[in-house]
Amino acid sequence: MRYFASLREALGVEAETITLPEDIEDLQDLRHFLAARGAPWSEAFAEHKALRAAINQEVVKASARLQDQAEIAFFPPVTGG
Repeated sequence: MRYFASLREALGVEAETITLPEDIEDLQDLRHFLAARGAPWSEAFAEHKALRAAINQEVVKASARLQDQAEIAFFPPVTGG
């Protein structure tokens, strides 16, 4: 997993490897899982926060299914170059 821009700053981490529970099937499930980690994760991944995501460098919707060994990235909707 990779975190970019203000999300990276809020979490204090740029990247990590996570083994997910089997019931995490799509990006929305993953977002809820991350928010359940507590602060600062709960605020960064709160439902009211606008976030974009990519799987293997392809921007996808929240309903996108996760894949084993995939690189998942989260970032705010507008990022600078």
